[in-house]
Amino acid sequence: MSIAQVAQSGLLAGCYWELAPLSISAYSNTINNLSIIHEQHSIALPEHGRPERKVCIMSIQNDRWIREQALQHGMIEPFSEKQVREGVISYGLSSYGYDLRVSDEFKIFTNVNSAIIDPKAFDERSFVSVQAESVIVPPNSFALARSVEYFRIPRDVISICVGKSTYARCGIIVNVTPFEPEWEGYVTLEISNTTPLPARVYANEGLCQILFFRGEEPCEVSYADRKGKYQKQQGIVLPRL
Repeated sequence: MSIAQVAQSGLLAGCYWELAPLSISAYSNTINNLSIIHEQHSIALPEHGRPERKVCIMSIQNDRWIREQALQHGMIEPFSEKQVREGVISYGLSSYGYDLRVSDEFKIFTNVNSAIIDPKAFDERSFVSVQAESVIVPPNSFALARSVEYFRIPRDVISICVGKSTYARCGIIVNVTPFEPEWEGYVTLEISNTTPLPARVYANEGLCQILFFRGEEPCEVSYADRKGKYQKQQGIVLPRL
C-alpha cells in the first residue's frame, strides 16, 4: 500500500506528502516516522524518499463545528441543536451532519399533459403543485420539494446529501447535488419513489442528512464568485440554463 493509499483509506487525515518509490525497509521507516498534528491535520515529512507533491484531504466536520457555524454565522436557519425524534421522522443536529426537514411545498410529476422532460426547456406542466402536511408520490414517480432550512455554506466547505434510513427502507430515494462553497439558499430536494406502490412523504419532518467537508484552504473561485444560477434560491427552483 502506498502512502497515498494509506491516506485515502481513512487511516490518515489532512495533508500528506506523496513520496518517490521506496524499498521495503525504507517504506517501513517511512510509516514509522509519520506523525499527525491533530489541530492542523498535517503529517511530518519522513527522512526517506523525496517528496513529489503535497496532497490535501478534506475532513468531515463534527457536531461542535456545525453548531458553531450555525449559531455564530447563520450557516443553517432555523437550526435545531439536537435530534428531534419523538413521533416524527428525525431531524436536527447529528454527530457528523445535520438532518434537514422538507417543507410543505411539493411539485409532483404528471403525464396528464404529455410534456417532455427537457433540462434546456423545462415545461412546468410536467408537475402538479401541492401544499400539504403530507404528499403521495405515485409509483415509480418523482417529486420536487424544498427544505425548511436556509443554508449558507462557508468558502472552504462543500456539503453533500445522503438519505435517511427510514425513507430508504421504504424505497424513497433523495437526490441532492452538492452545496458548493459560498452557495446559499433553500435546498431544492429531488425525491424518487422507486417502488410499484404509492409512497407518502411527511412535511416539516426529516428527509435527508447533510454532511460538511472542509478543505485545508479556501477555494480559489467560489459559487458566489462565479454568480451561480441557483444562488440565494427561494422556493422550489426548476432547471435553469
